[in-house]
Amino acid sequence: MCSTLNPRTMAPRLQLEKAAWRWVTSVKPEEISQEHIELAYRVSLPVCQRGTCRRNCKGNPNCLVGIGEQTWLGEIDENAFHNIDDPNSERRDKNTFVGLTNLGATCYVNTFLQVWFHNLELRKSLYQCYNSRAQEHNIESDYEPQSICEHLQYLFALLQNSNRKYIDPSGLVKALGLDTGQQQDAQEFSKLFLSLLEDTLSKQKNPTLQNVIQQQFCGQFSYVTVCDQCGRSSALPSRFYELELNIQGHKNLTECVTEFLKDEKLDGDNRYFCETCQSKQSATRRIRLHSLPPTLNLQLMRFVFDRQTGHKKKLNTYISFPEQLDMAPFFEVTKDQKCVYELSAVLIHRGISAYSGHYIAHVKDARTSDWYKFNDEEIERMEGKKLQLGTEDDIAEALKSQTRKPKCSKGYHCSRNAYMLVYKIQEEEPVDPSTTVVEVPEFLQRLVDQDNHKFEEWCSEMSAMRKQSVDKGKAKHEEVRELYELLPAPDGEPYEFIPLDWLKKWLDDSTATKKIDNSHFLCSHGKLHPDKVGDAKRVSQTAGRVLYERYGGGPRLDGSTLCRECVQQRCRVLRLKNQLNEDYKEVSNLVKRTISGEGFWVGKASLRSWRQLALEQLEKDEHESQPSNGQSNGNGPHGNNSQDCSPEVSEGNEEEMKTFNDDIVCSHGLGIVDTERKLVSSEVWNKLRAYFPKALEYTQDQSPCPQCLTLEQEEKDNEAVSKMMALDQKNQLLNLFHEKNRPTLTKWPQDTDILYIVPLFFVDEWRKFIRRPTKSSPVSSVGNSLLVCPHGGFMFTYDSLINGDAQHIALLWPSEWEVISKLFMVDQPISIRCFKQTTPSGPTAKYTTQPDLCWECREGFLFQQQKDLREYTQATIYIRKIAEDKRMMKEAIPERNASSSEAEAEEEKEEQPKVAGERDPDFSQSEDGAKRLKLSESSIPEGVASPESNATKLGGIRRSTRHRKLRGEKALIVSANQTLKELKIQIMHAFSVAPFDQNLSIDGKSLTNDSATLGSLGIIPESVVSLKADEPIADYAALDDVYQAAMPEEGFKGTGLLGH
Repeated sequence: MCSTLNPRTMAPRLQLEKAAWRWVTSVKPEEISQEHIELAYRVSLPVCQRGTCRRNCKGNPNCLVGIGEQTWLGEIDENAFHNIDDPNSERRDKNTFVGLTNLGATCYVNTFLQVWFHNLELRKSLYQCYNSRAQEHNIESDYEPQSICEHLQYLFALLQNSNRKYIDPSGLVKALGLDTGQQQDAQEFSKLFLSLLEDTLSKQKNPTLQNVIQQQFCGQFSYVTVCDQCGRSSALPSRFYELELNIQGHKNLTECVTEFLKDEKLDGDNRYFCETCQSKQSATRRIRLHSLPPTLNLQLMRFVFDRQTGHKKKLNTYISFPEQLDMAPFFEVTKDQKCVYELSAVLIHRGISAYSGHYIAHVKDARTSDWYKFNDEEIERMEGKKLQLGTEDDIAEALKSQTRKPKCSKGYHCSRNAYMLVYKIQEEEPVDPSTTVVEVPEFLQRLVDQDNHKFEEWCSEMSAMRKQSVDKGKAKHEEVRELYELLPAPDGEPYEFIPLDWLKKWLDDSTATKKIDNSHFLCSHGKLHPDKVGDAKRVSQTAGRVLYERYGGGPRLDGSTLCRECVQQRCRVLRLKNQLNEDYKEVSNLVKRTISGEGFWVGKASLRSWRQLALEQLEKDEHESQPSNGQSNGNGPHGNNSQDCSPEVSEGNEEEMKTFNDDIVCSHGLGIVDTERKLVSSEVWNKLRAYFPKALEYTQDQSPCPQCLTLEQEEKDNEAVSKMMALDQKNQLLNLFHEKNRPTLTKWPQDTDILYIVPLFFVDEWRKFIRRPTKSSPVSSVGNSLLVCPHGGFMFTYDSLINGDAQHIALLWPSEWEVISKLFMVDQPISIRCFKQTTPSGPTAKYTTQPDLCWECREGFLFQQQKDLREYTQATIYIRKIAEDKRMMKEAIPERNASSSEAEAEEEKEEQPKVAGERDPDFSQSEDGAKRLKLSESSIPEGVASPESNATKLGGIRRSTRHRKLRGEKALIVSANQTLKELKIQIMHAFSVAPFDQNLSIDGKSLTNDSATLGSLGIIPESVVSLKADEPIADYAALDDVYQAAMPEEGFKGTGLLGH
């Protein structure tokens, strides 16, 4: 805040505004001087000094502090002049590896690429692959690999010698046809990719390259089966690229390998056919290891199939594994081959679900033996050449599992997230450092150099842009420092007003400075409005001239644009506001006295609320900043109005009254309702006219409107006629009015073979008229055309009427139909006739209608109705969650919620009679006064013609179809074309139940096809879908990556990994 009139005090904006107008109590509008005008515009307020204001004082036009100048007046910070990161932050650090960009959900790909890159033998072999495209490539164009080998070659070369901190693997991912937004099974990807790579390398002309994958990753074992009867042993040799180890129920890697090799009993239906016995016999089967590869991949089966849910789940079991693994104990026959392995990589899955989470890799550098953590773009070297897995279990801890991390012996590691272990054969002699150096071939190095050149050009371009922004900022800095010193207007010197918002944007370097716009500061006289001075700043004429020369704009507001007319108007308004309470008390006393002399008519409602109306008018006058639109309080509708008036116009409504005295006027003059006006003295009227100068004036001699008097008499005559008509119709149709002695279809009357049909809404509207003939319009037409189709056929059958369609019609006796035919216009007689017959099996009855049923239109509607149920959008369905050990309770109690109470309120509202002239939302008014049923598509009942026919107007008699929610239910908005998978994601957010834990059903039928649409599954509006949760997960914050795929992935179908 800043100082105002007293330099030692701080005043808020409201106090500044009050101080600016404090003089009005002693100065009349006509006595205003230039000094008063300058006080109103706060020209003489003290200038705020830097350091005294915490923020800008909007109430003081002389406060130029806190508008953004502090950025420019302090020390220069070059980083504030640009938003471009240092391009060198994208540069690879010395002695570090290169990361890989995560393209959305491709972290599982990145981890394996880093592991395979650190397999020196594999990298060296790939570099030797023949690549004519790369060798003949013109470096003036971008290199685009084609085959998988070419992509992997180029990617590995970039990982080895790129200057970038991380590179983009999108070329390889695109070549494989992978969906970057779909997280896949990492273990399956590893198998398929190595298989694809093996197949690709087998086609190389170089024989040493054809078996690289087998030489590095392939081992051999046999399935050995021994017959329990004869002891015959048979062996089925097989190759493996990784050992898939079950971890459930185990604590360490040794137990997992032991179970993998243990004996398996074959008995019962699973017996073995023995060639010696020539019959099925019980047998024992085991796996016998023969040879192990140099690179041993051990898959820890963390993702298993759950038979209960039908989906995969993750096992968060702690498994310990050694840094040095001796596989000799697992061989039945000791051979000369090496069996001691060293841990070289650990692949980690962070997350609680098999369908989401994040993949990272810990890899040991073969040259330095340092451990690195590869997390997409980020790479971290572990301290002390030791593998550190402690931080990888944080997310799993979110499950609040009771399992504690076991203590690991020296040389061992424990993890509940490791899903793959990579071991390399241990060399007996120290490794020669020269053997760990893999040189990038010259043809690939040229491509890397080309990419590095592009990167360096990008760095130079970014640096130049940063420098350009800094230079521009320095120039702006000098400009601001120069101009800011000129801004304050010295006392007695010429000045101008500049918008505060413009000054702030001028000082905000991130905003392009536009022209100065003062147009919204103008009053109706084209000058500076007093109310806008708080949003402007008074600057010196010198500073104003410079700003307008550089940026343009206008209109310019100097000292000559202070508006005397606005100040005088505000002075008048403020004086009246101060006097209002005194005048209100005086008027209240004067209206109680007997009038002597001339009197004036004032509306009673206006008299009761004149103080509020005056206050509103004064507030409007006080803050009015735009030219008047010609309407003000007290300017009533009297004038050249040629419209016809109605009696309702003269019925004053205090709540709706907006102008003084408009409650006693009609469209032509003084209203005719004496009870709504009061005669007041000329003294009262003069005081009121001071506040409402445009109010309509009517003396006591003024005659009421003759036109309205005539209309009032006509209305009374019409009401009398309506009462007589209603009484006559009621007496002729007494039973129909009281609903007595009504015929029914279920029990056909004995004394007649024909009944007549009319729409039920006709009877309802007729009863409304009979009950309130002066408030309801008389019914002139039966409107039977609504019950027939465009072809003239009836839309109901006898059976459909019995089964519910009768709620739309009313049955009449022949005698009643004869009366109705005389009283009302009948567009289409409709009847139903009963033919009784005697047959050997007994008496039967046959029913026919006139006109006959139109089967074409009825079938068309039924077809359209079924189609509409499959093509809805933004409809409501209900999800009912049921307990695991309970079935849905049929007698569940409806919730007391807003929807049920709203439904009851709506039903009650429908029973209220309608006022005369009011439009019924369910009917359309025709020119002859008859009401026609109006339908929305959602309210068409069964048995009505297609929506394009006239018969679709049927069914306006609304019946409540609102679903009443039960406890445990939630409403969801869905569309027919969305899939079950998308619905499950909605349910996950509503119930905190993961999609793979949801068992959904409708009417006892399970919903399992996640790709099917809701319409095809029979889920229609207002359906109730049952939800049974198997293993609800409470803590979804533990999912560290975006929820990529709520349902099991479709695998790698359609990708390049399967040859597509």
